[in-house]
Amino acid sequence: MNRNILSGMRPTGPLHIGHLFGALANWKKLQDEGYNCFYMIADYHALSTEYASMGNVKNYAEEVAMDFIAAGLNPEKSTIFVQSMVPEHAELHLIFSMIVPTPWLERNPVYKEQKKQLIAKDLNTYGFLGYPVLQAADILLYKAGYVPIGIDQAPHVELTREIAKRFNYLYGETFPVPEVLLTETPKIPGTDNRKMSKSYNNCIYLKDTPEIIREKTGKMFTDPKRIYKKDPGHPKTCPVFTYQKLFNAGRAGEIERDCRGAVIGCTECKKELGEMLALYLKDIRDKRHALAKDRKALWNILNTGAEKARKTALATMKEARIKTGLKYG
Repeated sequence: MNRNILSGMRPTGPLHIGHLFGALANWKKLQDEGYNCFYMIADYHALSTEYASMGNVKNYAEEVAMDFIAAGLNPEKSTIFVQSMVPEHAELHLIFSMIVPTPWLERNPVYKEQKKQLIAKDLNTYGFLGYPVLQAADILLYKAGYVPIGIDQAPHVELTREIAKRFNYLYGETFPVPEVLLTETPKIPGTDNRKMSKSYNNCIYLKDTPEIIREKTGKMFTDPKRIYKKDPGHPKTCPVFTYQKLFNAGRAGEIERDCRGAVIGCTECKKELGEMLALYLKDIRDKRHALAKDRKALWNILNTGAEKARKTALATMKEARIKTGLKYG
């Protein structure tokens, strides 16, 4: 059974609680279950959309690395590395780009959706169109059998599967056809009840101090149908109650009852949430603070991870060069 796992995140800033529940908690679970996990900081992918403003990429890479480790990814169990420090990602991407029909890329629904959403950026570039080809190279470079992702990324992995099949058809059996590993993850709204996103400035970050967390939760959107404290609440449609179920689970039933019965008001509810959320994130915040004080040790982890990743990548590329006839001497 192929138990290799590959996933990653772009270094565009620190990670938030949506990342924690949407990916990191699951990555830690896979790591602890004995999968051979490669977790990368995908700086080439950041370049595909942020090419005009990459001045903070090193700092952001450090931010993501600290969040990875503070959230429980163990460098002794998982290979944690920066994508561009393993140049074989770019080489395999180049080879794949020669065999992928452009209609495969142009009909990708994620490509179409992001072009509509990111209208402020000029995304009429080969790099953005070819983003899924690079992602295929990332996955297949480590011959990953599984890719843990959210449902919105499934089309990318389907394209990776097609690229693996096409390469194998043209040059002989080389790459496994990876499976999507979907997991049930709670949808955590931003503090304004939109999707949690850095661009909306509605995130609660893993590194936020208790004071910042209290301030952000105090400004959260609540039940729009509840005007006064005496009005009965509707917890199931209130974003604050979504948080209560995650970060204050032991009290969620009681809070739901008291909200419906107008025993507690929204201000009181948000105040309690702020305290519980700050407590929930304390261990992550403390670990992150320790990592931030020793950036040299942090880069030692990333350098060691890149060296380990390259051993696998070099073996894969040797095989790919032989299969394509590009191995000389």
